[in-house]
Amino acid sequence: MGAFVIASGAILGVGASMLWVVQGAIMTTYVAESQKGRAIAVFWIIVNLGGGVGSLASFGLNFHSKSGTVSDSTYIALMVIMLFGWGLGLFICSPKRIHLAQLHAAVESEKHSWKATIDIAVKTMASWRVFCMLPLFFCANVFYSYQQNQVNGMTFNIRTRSLNGSLYWIAQMLGGLLVGVILDLPFLTRPMRARVGWVVLFVTGMSIWGGGYAFQKWQDRRLAAGLKQDIDYTQGSRSTGPIFLYIFYGAYDALWQGFCYWLIGTESNSTSRAAILVGAYKTFQATGGAMAWRINALHKSPMTQLGMNWGLSMGALVIGLPTVWTVTTRTNEKPVREQELEMKIQEVESQTGKE
Repeated sequence: MGAFVIASGAILGVGASMLWVVQGAIMTTYVAESQKGRAIAVFWIIVNLGGGVGSLASFGLNFHSKSGTVSDSTYIALMVIMLFGWGLGLFICSPKRIHLAQLHAAVESEKHSWKATIDIAVKTMASWRVFCMLPLFFCANVFYSYQQNQVNGMTFNIRTRSLNGSLYWIAQMLGGLLVGVILDLPFLTRPMRARVGWVVLFVTGMSIWGGGYAFQKWQDRRLAAGLKQDIDYTQGSRSTGPIFLYIFYGAYDALWQGFCYWLIGTESNSTSRAAILVGAYKTFQATGGAMAWRINALHKSPMTQLGMNWGLSMGALVIGLPTVWTVTTRTNEKPVREQELEMKIQEVESQTGKE
């Protein structure tokens, strides 16, 4: 059974990677540059609506549960919801049917050979601006294992954990809406919006992680006394603070990932380059998440995990600052078009040589 679960998780991960890369490329290129923030917001609201509905279903199905695990009907309900979402994917429009000049121009420049595509991928990833974004990508899922296992998992009973899961995803929706509004403010230039977004992430991050530090000191005392998974949402005096902390954790995750996607969108309007960048984002995001889950599996102390998450997040923001500071007013696709021209020249020269 254990091998089956591991294999299923691996298959799920491979499928999810393909889905996320396509989704990210669509989200960052199917809209005008002035609307990329709201496109990310709309996506983040929709994707976390699924998490919120799933958690509410779990809350209802396990409302009277006295066990520490969810029921089989919970998994069945989630599978039905996911199957419905898969069906909706059949109605996605192709880039050629999107009435957007910048996208049409980018599509025209994407008729490359495999060799040229690999060359563009290498040159895209070799950019120092992308290099500075990699720590932001790495930290995008680092805090999940701590928040879900140590904060929610070790503090509340089963039905409250389900309720908190729903509140977490709802907070993600609100956080996604907030970051979308900030990154599309019409009275600010795009470089200024990038800097405002960075400041919002830094200030809210320091505040929320600071609140998490206070919580963890309180939680360590509880764990030392043998208290865990005992708080119910009806116990207002004990549950309100930790529940709101978990809500803020969810909102901050949306701010973080929305900002990362927006920075990717400032790099190019090309769907191929966007796919490469989103692929890099998901790769480093998954790597950071795997590292964090491994540290959790090694039973490192919750305070150690909190310190790691806090330090990595703030450090990644500092390393990413040069990229944020050099965001331009409009995206320059010249390097991609120059590569296309060079390839055409090489083809002509090659044909001339054969003649």
